[in-house]
Amino acid sequence: MTVTSPTRPTREIRKDLSTDFSASIAVFLIALPLSLGIALATGAPLQAGLVAAAVGGIVGGWLGGAPLQVSGPAAGLTVVTAELIQRYGWRTTCGITVLAGVCQLGLAALRTARSALMVSPAIVHGLLAGIGVTIALAQLHIVLGGNPQSSAVANVLGLPAQLADLHPAALGVSALTLAVLLAWPWLPGRAGRALRKAPAALAAVAVATAAASLSGLALPRVDLPSWRSHALPELPEGPVLGILAAVLTIALVGSVQSLLSAVATDKLIASERRTGNRPPRADLNRELWGQGAANIVSGALGGLPVSGVAVRSVANVKSGAVSRRSTMLHGLWVVLAAGLLVPVLDLIPLAALAALVMAVGVQMVSITHLRSVTRHREILVYGTTIVAVVLGGVLEGVAIGIAVAVALALHRLARTRITVERSDGGVHRVRARGQLTFLAVPRLSRVLNQIPHAGHAVIELDGSFMDHAAYETLHDWQDSHLAHGGSLEVTGRAGSSARLPEPVPVDASADGSDGRPADASHHGDRSRRAPQRGVHQCCRPWTPWQNHCDHRAAGTRTITAAAAAKAAAATTEARAEAAAEQAGPIAPRRRGAGQLASGISAFQRDTAPHVRDELARLAREGQRPSQLFLTCADSRLVTSMITASGPGDLFTVRNVGNLVPLPGAESTDDSVAAAIEYAVDVLQVDSITVCGHSGCGAMQALLSSTPGAPMTPLRRWLKHGLPSLERMASRHHAWARISGRLPADAVEQLCLTNVVQQLEHLRAHESVARRLAEGTLELHGMYFHVGEAQAYLLSEGEDFFDCRVFDSVGQHA
Repeated sequence: MTVTSPTRPTREIRKDLSTDFSASIAVFLIALPLSLGIALATGAPLQAGLVAAAVGGIVGGWLGGAPLQVSGPAAGLTVVTAELIQRYGWRTTCGITVLAGVCQLGLAALRTARSALMVSPAIVHGLLAGIGVTIALAQLHIVLGGNPQSSAVANVLGLPAQLADLHPAALGVSALTLAVLLAWPWLPGRAGRALRKAPAALAAVAVATAAASLSGLALPRVDLPSWRSHALPELPEGPVLGILAAVLTIALVGSVQSLLSAVATDKLIASERRTGNRPPRADLNRELWGQGAANIVSGALGGLPVSGVAVRSVANVKSGAVSRRSTMLHGLWVVLAAGLLVPVLDLIPLAALAALVMAVGVQMVSITHLRSVTRHREILVYGTTIVAVVLGGVLEGVAIGIAVAVALALHRLARTRITVERSDGGVHRVRARGQLTFLAVPRLSRVLNQIPHAGHAVIELDGSFMDHAAYETLHDWQDSHLAHGGSLEVTGRAGSSARLPEPVPVDASADGSDGRPADASHHGDRSRRAPQRGVHQCCRPWTPWQNHCDHRAAGTRTITAAAAAKAAAATTEARAEAAAEQAGPIAPRRRGAGQLASGISAFQRDTAPHVRDELARLAREGQRPSQLFLTCADSRLVTSMITASGPGDLFTVRNVGNLVPLPGAESTDDSVAAAIEYAVDVLQVDSITVCGHSGCGAMQALLSSTPGAPMTPLRRWLKHGLPSLERMASRHHAWARISGRLPADAVEQLCLTNVVQQLEHLRAHESVARRLAEGTLELHGMYFHVGEAQAYLLSEGEDFFDCRVFDSVGQHA
């Protein structure tokens, strides 16, 4: 008799069940103490936390759109729920939870889930931080052995009296809980690694409970009454507007928190797992539907409001869960614990749960979020929202935060600084900083009218937007100024050449009486130097690149606007023949020495006169670059363009894959190490930047490399990139991503990871390590997306999900 092995799908199903089972146990051990602690913080019956955890796991996990997200009672709704219980009572709060779930079902039916993500991150982070501060202040009273007050302000005012009346037993248990919670992730040795498999929250509560029980301390403890006396909801009674505001607050805050947690869980999954081992991406509208159903069931059974919880979702993903079964099983374990472990749960001191929830509240004030909003100049919105939530409540705090965000956006749009300076040579320089809108027209007109008609003026525009009113004002003044014999130069930021955009005529009907374009009478030969239509002014020095397109068939090229205007203006037979030749097929551009000579000629003619004085100064004084810029040899990366730098600014090292070989590595290329040593020790640069880019051929070659292939110079060089490949596959290193989105594919993920890894290689060089220790050198990571023409800088530190994040650099960085 032959024994056949089970088919592969059957083995995979068994493996998935085993993985989901173990992940559900890990999530359950985190959820149990947190659910009791959050119920304690809200003032609800402690069973309500267990009901919400069970319903969130079973109903939310079954119906939700994010397979690995874990739902349950969340700290983000603690303050709102506590206020409702104080105002309306517990049973009415359960009814409000049911109505909030119905409201979420309506939002899901209208497919508004994506709209919830439109709220400014500064407001969301400020809301969560304000809730965290409120929770921490309330639980601090229980930690000290007292009772929390009705508001955050009252809790602050009551702290002196509470500190004067300490309860040593409660304070000791709380201190022990916090000490274990903070020290648990850092337990050393082999025993420490084994113990760390248990969640820190469970370990902290278990140690505190054991210590309190063994020492015989008289402390208030968890008291779970019989389920027969469990309170069920009643119809809400009270002012209609107040009930409506409460329903909307629960629905909106819970929805936003759940959807943000679902998006964050998706990002974590993308970083942790390969494409073939990922569950489907979150369906946000279905997730909203699942949250609504869970709130209806939880409220109807006398439970707390339910929302997606980031901490439990992270634990679920990192424990290896592969399907929604892990979430649902965790809810089942909560049900069993609520029925079978009541004698054990009754031993837990309330002070231990209060310390646990206070730590959660403190963690909600995220340093990573604070850095992010500061970097994006949203600190005013963030701070105002925190203060408003703490002083006024969640709904009031969000409303005030939105008002401040709108006011700040309008202020930035309307704020324009316009100044005029007169140099010794009689040149009037007008600088316009900010967006030129109709609100700035009066100031702009007043400044322009101060310039004499016959003088030379330089208009420097430093902004990304100009509306029609401002354009008309500038254009009319320009025509008037030139008509009265004046001269004019319009520049962009840092003196880059520009002109007011105006159409270039392409047919004879647009010509003036003298055969030139109609506006040539005002601008003279300046019109001949105008950039082609459709070319942005800031790219004018690089417009010749547009002619480097030999992959297009010559016959498909069309006559340019400038060529058409020239042909229309031609009067002699020779010029007509020249125009006909120009309108015909264009010969391929010259290569080799001819192309090189043409480029050099253009430099000598157009660029050398402008940079000659600066280069002469650098020749006299020597180079003093501010940074070493190490990037890829890819021809699409023009370092001076993407960094807006000029001669003497960057000491640049380029190689295939922007790699930094480790000192002493096999087949080390000393040229990179020599450049690092020269830049750091001789040139004394202030910073080193490693810049990667999208679509890097070296990273593609690393991903597609096969063992045993014959060694070539390129393969030997790419061996220095193998640590980046290993880092991307490792679970022991922080993964890299771009802020606000997932990596497009494995190549982009490796490009980002390679920047982080090469920065680690830099730290291994002796000269770099010494300057870093002295505090005189900075290291920066940068990623340039070629297709988007967008630069990203590596932020300091790691975010909540242990990610190294590349933030986009805007126009006002």
